[in-house]
Amino acid sequence: MIYQSTAGLCDKGMEAKTPHPIKVVVVVPAYNEARFIGSTVIKAINQTGCVIVIDDGSQDDTAEIARAAGAIVIQHAGNRGKGAALNTGLQAGRRFDPQAVVLLDADGQHRPEEMARLLEPIFLDQADIVVGSRYGGKKSCVPGARILGHRLFNLITRLVSGESVSDSQCGYRAFSARALEIVSFCSQGFSVESEMQFLAHEYGLRIQEVDITVLYPDKPKRPLLFHGMLVLNGIIKLTGQYRPLLSFGLFGMILFLVGSAFSIRVLEVYLRTQDLAVVPALLSIALAFIGLTLWMTGFTLHSVRGMLRDILKTWKP
Repeated sequence: MIYQSTAGLCDKGMEAKTPHPIKVVVVVPAYNEARFIGSTVIKAINQTGCVIVIDDGSQDDTAEIARAAGAIVIQHAGNRGKGAALNTGLQAGRRFDPQAVVLLDADGQHRPEEMARLLEPIFLDQADIVVGSRYGGKKSCVPGARILGHRLFNLITRLVSGESVSDSQCGYRAFSARALEIVSFCSQGFSVESEMQFLAHEYGLRIQEVDITVLYPDKPKRPLLFHGMLVLNGIIKLTGQYRPLLSFGLFGMILFLVGSAFSIRVLEVYLRTQDLAVVPALLSIALAFIGLTLWMTGFTLHSVRGMLRDILKTWKP
């Protein structure tokens, strides 16, 4: 056990104005996980003693079972998404002033018994965010379609966030006290794991990975392709929010170069035949203009974002 505590002490901490410090708090976002939430909570409590379950608008008995198993349960009136559930859980976790917070999925995929391994780099002050990886030394029977999807999202997230991990979609993670104070998610849905890499790059948080075992006790709730499209859409939004110069500027520069290439071609044809290709000429002008506008938009948003960051760093409420 990482911290000897009781669920009663955990509940008192939530109600008190000056809560009793707890070494590790586990945050579990859950949506219709009545089948697995009880065993997940019990195993996690055996490791830490304090588990916060965010029931994200479940239609089943998730909240009741989690509460009976000993967890603190916070309920959303409707399904708001995994990112929103994690924001609620982290906000609740801060009230205990913990040394670390562990994020654990509710669907039985992760083993709470491996929590100590996940927390070790934080307690040794070697990392601010520790990511569990199913692609390390431990063997996890990952379906082939998931492997392909994970590799694709690893590549995309690394390119746009500037941070690299081998399992960017794993929900089994740990945050240091420093990361807990900084981290707040814009993502409402399943791209929240990718957003953690954006935040790490943004705030200079140290990332480490540790090997974990991932189990697949049940079939996916939604088709993998649909789930993947949700994640991809979220990553595109994150790129615009966190890296506007890359998002707008790169695309704008590509359009500008394509438009310029069209213009050169139009000019060559005109000099050779004395015929002006009106449609290609107009297309080249439009592409160049749109590209330049996008590049300037990205540059402006990048500058404004940098200015706001500097203001927020010096601002004290």
